Amino acid sequence: MVGRYEISDDGWAQIEDIVAPPQTMGRPRRDDRKMLNGIFWVLCSGAKWRDLPERYGPWSTVYDRFRKWRDDGTFEAVLSRLQLKLREDG
Repeated sequence: MVGRYEISDDGWAQIEDIVAPPQTMGRPRRDDRKMLNGIFWVLCSGAKWRDLPERYGPWSTVYDRFRKWRDDGTFEAVLSRLQLKLREDG
């Protein structure tokens, strides 16, 4: 069951390759889906980053991931993919 503001399994399958590319080096990242759900929680609820529930991880980590994805164009790529899917579905 998907919680409020969280991405469904189908939605995640459509964007997983953009948001969570394979990592070959370095320390393992925190779960990308959990980070994305935390970002959605803050953006949809209107709460402050510091009020993010602990189940999404440290608020500073979620905020850093948000800034990275915003700045490197990841969010634009996700929106383009989802808009294309909506067009295909009519």
